[in-house]
Amino acid sequence: MSTLRDLAEEHTQLRPADIDHLHRIAGDWQLLSDLSFADLLLWVPVDGEGTFLCVAQVRPTTAPTAYLDDQVGRIVGGPEVAHLEVAHRQGRIWREGDPVWYGDVPARHEAIPVRLRTAEGEAGEVIAVVGRDTNLSTARTPSQLELNYLTTADDLAQMIADGTFPPPRHPGETTSAPRVGDGLVRLDANGKVTYASPNAQSAYRRLGYASHLVGEDLAKLHRRLAADPLEGTDAANAVLAALRGDAPPRREIDARGATMLTRALPLMPAGVPIGALVLVRDITEVRRRDRALITKDATIREIHHRVKNNLQTVAALLRLQARRVSMPEARVALEESVRRVASIALVHETLSMSSDEAVEFDGIVDRVASAATEVAVTEVSVGMRRQGSFGVLPAEIATSLVMVLNELLLNAVEHGFPSAGEEGVTAARDGAKPEVVVSAHRLRKQLHVTVADNGRGLPEQFDAERGANLGLQIVRALVTGELRGSIELHNAPTGGTEAVLVVPLARGTADRLTA
Repeated sequence: MSTLRDLAEEHTQLRPADIDHLHRIAGDWQLLSDLSFADLLLWVPVDGEGTFLCVAQVRPTTAPTAYLDDQVGRIVGGPEVAHLEVAHRQGRIWREGDPVWYGDVPARHEAIPVRLRTAEGEAGEVIAVVGRDTNLSTARTPSQLELNYLTTADDLAQMIADGTFPPPRHPGETTSAPRVGDGLVRLDANGKVTYASPNAQSAYRRLGYASHLVGEDLAKLHRRLAADPLEGTDAANAVLAALRGDAPPRREIDARGATMLTRALPLMPAGVPIGALVLVRDITEVRRRDRALITKDATIREIHHRVKNNLQTVAALLRLQARRVSMPEARVALEESVRRVASIALVHETLSMSSDEAVEFDGIVDRVASAATEVAVTEVSVGMRRQGSFGVLPAEIATSLVMVLNELLLNAVEHGFPSAGEEGVTAARDGAKPEVVVSAHRLRKQLHVTVADNGRGLPEQFDAERGANLGLQIVRALVTGELRGSIELHNAPTGGTEAVLVVPLARGTADRLTA
């Protein structure tokens, strides 16, 4: 199914700013749908007199829907959309007419013109129409809650027609909470509570306010309830800002071990401030879980930090031991162990600074490559370069992969190029500067890595499977075992050696780990 933007760009001449405004409405209109107990359909006029296209739809969570089928993408005209044509042409809310039937469901039509205010703050032309269609099959005498919901819905509908709803979204805010069913408080122009839903009353009771909210000055109440005076002042100022016609960011109030999220919206039908709507939600349990996760994350980071310190200590002990060993072969073996332990410590160092069990792997590769050129036993100066990006990798892949790359890079530097004193050969093919290139890209949930040098290539009758080189044995064991991948070593077509790795990314994490 095409998106709102796709449909609008394909079938209409709406400007990008108009489409952005329609997106803002569709992102915040669940509030209006729930207050109205009605389906909302966003219609835009298309080529042809009296023809409209539905580009978005939302169903109420507070009442049965009037449409069992999805209406998005449907183009209609004629008598079926006469009410939309009136609202679009005359720029007013249409509420006349008798109920209509959708199969066995009776419904009441309303049409709300959508305006985008100009840069000067004036109401612009009508760019779309919101159809508000109510299922009448369960019609009955409304309760006090339903009457307050409907009254507030009418105010917000007029604000859509005026171009003042929805309010601008603050950076980082989502539109998921709080919702109508979480708790609703309506204020008059003086900031006094005229209605509070039962859920709202319960949320304030958890903060320590046992009396009924009606008649209370909500801004002053927020100041009294909040455990932190600054937090209470911010929550109170949010209410006062909504009464002035602004749309403040959401605020939290902590008191008596409970936490409540508040969202204040101005009510300004026809541009006249008549009060504010405050949505509240008890998020005590959500914040408790957040604190538990923060504690867990901190513990995990501390563990990685200690593992890194322990590995560095092991590497230091091995380095001291290597200095005391007189046998050259034993010294080389200990020094190689130092490098292997240090490469693993790099991963744990990065994880100790990460908020989850994943690491940005490019920085680790760059550090390992730099270390390989510094510690390699060779007379030739070899350059290192990385192409592409490894992206973010989970810890279980990063730990094994860094050891594999460490071994391959050291092998490429130490064995890929002849020493400067060897006769008859140059350090690199065609006299080029010796270089090792690490390339990485992702394809079909797999990580493809190539380590290539421009050196002398593999010796004749080289067998990676049966070779005695410990580094290559470690590489083969890690790639086929821990990483469940494959590795191939061969001479490159243009000269030198290539090691090609294919590592599958774990199912369920691949989407999260795309670069």
